[in-house]
Amino acid sequence: MPLWPVLPGLATSERFSARSLILLELKGGNDGLNTLIPVDDDHYYRARPTIAIKKSEAVLLNDGFGMHPALLSLKPIWTEGDLAWIMGLGYPTPNRSHFRSIEIWETGSDASAYLDSGWLARLLAHLDYPLTGISLDNDLGPLAGHTGSVVLHRQKLFTQQDKRRKTDSPKQANTSLKHILAVRSRTTAAAQLLEERISSMNLVNVAMPKTPIGNQLRRVLELQQTGLPISVFKVSLGSFDTHAAQAPTHARLLDQLADALCEYTRQAKRLGLWKSSLLVTYSEFGRRVSENGSSGTDHGTAAPHLIIGGAVRGGLYGKHPDLVHLNNGDFSFTLDFRQLYGTLARKWLNIDADEYSDYPDLAVVE
Repeated sequence: MPLWPVLPGLATSERFSARSLILLELKGGNDGLNTLIPVDDDHYYRARPTIAIKKSEAVLLNDGFGMHPALLSLKPIWTEGDLAWIMGLGYPTPNRSHFRSIEIWETGSDASAYLDSGWLARLLAHLDYPLTGISLDNDLGPLAGHTGSVVLHRQKLFTQQDKRRKTDSPKQANTSLKHILAVRSRTTAAAQLLEERISSMNLVNVAMPKTPIGNQLRRVLELQQTGLPISVFKVSLGSFDTHAAQAPTHARLLDQLADALCEYTRQAKRLGLWKSSLLVTYSEFGRRVSENGSSGTDHGTAAPHLIIGGAVRGGLYGKHPDLVHLNNGDFSFTLDFRQLYGTLARKWLNIDADEYSDYPDLAVVE
């Protein structure tokens, strides 16, 4: 007997959205100012005399903005209206610690609050399904604390370890142990479900760039082909912590990002997945406006992030931060990142997001 019809939630799988949200973490703090460039702003060039991207080299968009030249392969997606930039994303009282700031982004908390679960884990908590989120990274990030999400960094090791687990519960287990065993049982069910579905299908081979992000997005495409109602995937690229000699490192990473996204787009269209896929970047912070003495940039605050997908309403959203009136050398954010989270939850995943009720939806997705 196939496994999935007898697992909790699968008998009514039609109530799950067929859409996939693919979160792409730019680890280390991507320099947003050299990613989406205000090419007509003289203050930008004065702040960065050696690392600024010349207007003649930028991939020009509109309204005085251009992309880093390493993102050239994304221009056709922009032209087709399937790429959007959300400008000035940040939060009040920003933290410049890698660890604390990424925790704020992934839990969706205020800067002064500490939450023990990811923002998506809370939103997905009501779904009674053994496999709702998959991370192809080393951690769950925004899915942390959700029992229906697993880290699938190494799939074969994952399934082998689950096969070796003993699922028999002790006769007298305390509450904490019962919870651990319940989570383990769900993880085992998820592993079995995934292994059985993959082994029973003839998945279409997809050719992706042989880079870390290319390999992760190849796995996402394979998993999307299973037809399982997996709502969220998490992947990553890094490190963008470019304190010194930023130019070559940043260009290399953005080139890998663009190549992987461009090929994912082509393959998703071929597989009929493009309209149901939404890829969104995030990072712990941007970089400071002025370059430092090592031809690099230090930890900053707000930054733009991109959204790509067949249901995206392309364009520029939000307001680019002011380069004149800085806050101690940093941008002041112009759009709270939780406004984007509320939009993704309500408009894409079709999930109630009461905790983001104060943040109006962006018109970035259909």
